[in-house]
Amino acid sequence: MATETSSHPIRIDAQFDSGNIEVLSIDGATARLTIPADHQSEFRQWFHFRVTGAAGRKLTLKIVDLGTSAYPEGWPGYRACVSEDRDFWGRADSTYDKDANGGTLTITYTPASGIAWFAYFAPYSMERHHDLVAEAAASEGVSYRHLGNTLDGQPIDCLELGEGENQVWLYARQHPGESMAEWWMEGALECLTDPADPVARKLRQLCTFHIVPNCNPDGSRRGHLRTNAAGTNLNREWHEPSPEKSPEVLAIRNAMDETGVDFAMDVHGDEAIAAVFLAGFEGIPSWSDALGEKYTRYQRILERRTPDFQTAKGYEVARPGTANLAMSTNQLAERFGACSMTLEMPFKDNDDLPDAAQGWSPERSKLLARDCLASLLEWLETPAA
Repeated sequence: MATETSSHPIRIDAQFDSGNIEVLSIDGATARLTIPADHQSEFRQWFHFRVTGAAGRKLTLKIVDLGTSAYPEGWPGYRACVSEDRDFWGRADSTYDKDANGGTLTITYTPASGIAWFAYFAPYSMERHHDLVAEAAASEGVSYRHLGNTLDGQPIDCLELGEGENQVWLYARQHPGESMAEWWMEGALECLTDPADPVARKLRQLCTFHIVPNCNPDGSRRGHLRTNAAGTNLNREWHEPSPEKSPEVLAIRNAMDETGVDFAMDVHGDEAIAAVFLAGFEGIPSWSDALGEKYTRYQRILERRTPDFQTAKGYEVARPGTANLAMSTNQLAERFGACSMTLEMPFKDNDDLPDAAQGWSPERSKLLARDCLASLLEWLETPAA
């Protein structure tokens, strides 16, 4: 005979920083859920919620209507992230059936404790963001710069360090649901602010870094996948940003205009491609083979330095003259002659080097950041032949 503990309905809530889910029904330890769209937008893919009252019970969580999500190709082969302590994030057994209820992801998991947290990727909260900024700003040789405010009134934080002539901009989370991007930033800042790290010491001599760990605080706190508080995709605003729709991009681009940009990395996550890759600026009006070789040389260095990076999988390369200058990587290459690039990490796993326990993870994102910085150092010290 079932006890009251094992038969009562579980509880699901998402009213917290970056939370996002809608509960359609609950029956015991089974729930039917759907993902709300970003505010004033049709983008929907990010979920983050907690389940209570399920210790020792097998949960069956069905997220439905995913065929009309932003990236339905992101669900096959995907496993949901789960944590019981909000520190270690593993992966829960997950299956996707495109023909069930408009496309259904079924997550099964048996928590040992009374609370389990589920998310599209390991979240990076705004509180953790402020801890990151505070710790970095307190480090020797680091200065804090307030670039502006978001539509919700949150600050756009920038950290600056180094005394070299190469102006390097690192920025992340234009798309707030791509939380692996700020885990990467945490790894980058830990490296660059470590006085004992030889890569960091040399980079600080050669470069002046401008680091924006989170370009979209509003979308991050609201639990959006891709947009800010106005429903704007910031990475389509770099040609003509506005105070009304994209004050984040306007503030960052204005700061870039003041410093110039020699090297830039825009850090993202990709829903569908189970690999780490770069996207460049092919197709800009001012394309030159010399600038293109700078980009491909960086790719070659990074591929040699870490088995987590590859060049076989990625986005289709733009044809000559067809680059979208509203995207930051293209805009910066065209505007400054910068070697700019978009780094993409997977929401799934890295199929070339899979991890059954965690898939792609915060830990791997942080390690990749140091490899990217070490590659930058080699790139600077070994000019093209």
